[in-house]
Amino acid sequence: MAQPPILTLRNATLGFGGKPLFENLELAVPRGDRLALVGRNGCGKSTLLKVMAGRVALDSGDFFLQPGTRVAYMEQDPQRAAEATVHDWVAEGLGPDQAGEEWRVAAVLDGLSLDGARHTATLSGGEWRRAALARALVGEPDILLLDEPTNHMDLPTILWLEERLKAFKGAVVTISHDRAFLRGVSRRTAWLDRGALRLMERNFAHFDEWQEEVLAAEEKELQRMDTRLAQELHWLHHGITARRKRNQGRLKELNKLREERARRQREQPGSVRMTASTGEASGKVVVEAEHVSKSFDGTPVINDFSSRILRGDRVGVIGPNGAGKSTLLSLLTGELAPDSGEIRLGTNIQLARFDQHRESLDPDATPWKTLAGDNDTVYVNGQPKHVGGYLR
Repeated sequence: MAQPPILTLRNATLGFGGKPLFENLELAVPRGDRLALVGRNGCGKSTLLKVMAGRVALDSGDFFLQPGTRVAYMEQDPQRAAEATVHDWVAEGLGPDQAGEEWRVAAVLDGLSLDGARHTATLSGGEWRRAALARALVGEPDILLLDEPTNHMDLPTILWLEERLKAFKGAVVTISHDRAFLRGVSRRTAWLDRGALRLMERNFAHFDEWQEEVLAAEEKELQRMDTRLAQELHWLHHGITARRKRNQGRLKELNKLREERARRQREQPGSVRMTASTGEASGKVVVEAEHVSKSFDGTPVINDFSSRILRGDRVGVIGPNGAGKSTLLSLLTGELAPDSGEIRLGTNIQLARFDQHRESLDPDATPWKTLAGDNDTVYVNGQPKHVGGYLR
């Protein structure tokens, strides 16, 4: 017998000053559900999760949560806690009826390999996400909403989380670009696409096949509409005059068909074309490190490290959260000075860095201003391009 839903959305519509992110959306989440929420970047997945968490109100439609249902939400970019130990901050995730149950906090901290005595300000990016996950899990909620939970996490933590979610008794709704993780934890798949939500009663492993079937059916529908449009246009130009009252309805239907065909054509998803600029030719040696060491508060992070990176090399830096991977990258790019040792950059070097917290971005600036300032041109592989075309 199917479980009754504990969270329901009916005719849900939401937008921000323009075209709605989604319209007339329908979703029911029963107890014990394992729902993978997928879709293109910017389609509204995180916003939909915020609606389910009670953080964002709908423009229209109904949001219903069964009385007494406890919801825990891990956002995509958890805000750092001010002046708190990891233990105390995680303990805030306990429910009102769980106050004083310190064993819950100790268990989840142990599972995620977190030191409860540490201050939240000292955590690395991956450690901070583990703390946010611990806070969401500690109270054993009825519904767990996870937005990109595996970002910046090491493999052992991801595997631990996967096993924890498989044993979790409540419902789980997860957004993730980690395809292996979604295949492991999901039972159903919800695809948010061009403002509509489609549901598949199978796990994410079947998504690619299902997506191809949906898009193929859409293409057939467009072809059918093209055939009908051609027939109606023939009637308009060669058939009975459309001035009579009984033909006005047919004309209106033709105009509606044209509008629907144009809308569907505009909404067809495109594909991303991504290339990396090579910059100007540099010397053979890009960066050279000799006996480099770095400590924080007396704790060694990098110790007596030496390496040489040559033009054309592709180097992967791996290790558990908090091991010092980002620190090493900052040292090699000259953003951070070593305590001892020497780092030398090669000749004619052009550095570009994509940091995990996107600290180089101004959150109040538009994409246009971020790329081109007050101009309308950017240079891609040395060639000028209008910023609007580049963004598209």
